[in-house]
Amino acid sequence: MVFSQQQSRPALSKSRMKGLTLIELLVVLVILGLLAGLVAPRVIHYLSTSKTEAAQLQIKHFDAALDLYRLDVGGYPDTQQGLKALIADPSGVANWHGPYLKSPDVPKDPWGRAYIYTSPGKHGSYDIESYGADGQPGGTGANADVMSW
Repeated sequence: MVFSQQQSRPALSKSRMKGLTLIELLVVLVILGLLAGLVAPRVIHYLSTSKTEAAQLQIKHFDAALDLYRLDVGGYPDTQQGLKALIADPSGVANWHGPYLKSPDVPKDPWGRAYIYTSPGKHGSYDIESYGADGQPGGTGANADVMSW
């Protein structure tokens, strides 16, 4: 028996040797689609809750600054003076020793809108709120209001 040094192998076309077949490409696309379908909702939920948590933390920061203001001045700024009284001396206020915030401007909520400050508030000496992602009162989820009370 004589064996040939060349092995018997089916000839592969040049197009088969290069790249992926259509079936392989479709399988990859299906896998990527499944991964995106599983991961995307979690990422979106994380981003929306992180903005709400950032607004809650900012309101707590305002609470601390307002307490320092009250210790110096003897009361909280009224609605007209607003949170701006924490960074600039309001006219007619004695014993103001601010600024009570480090930033030169009153920070906006995570959605880019001004916080709503009311003093006296309906729920305490003052109320601070953000209307959430939709900028409208009420709402649920990412659109829910973030409040100081």
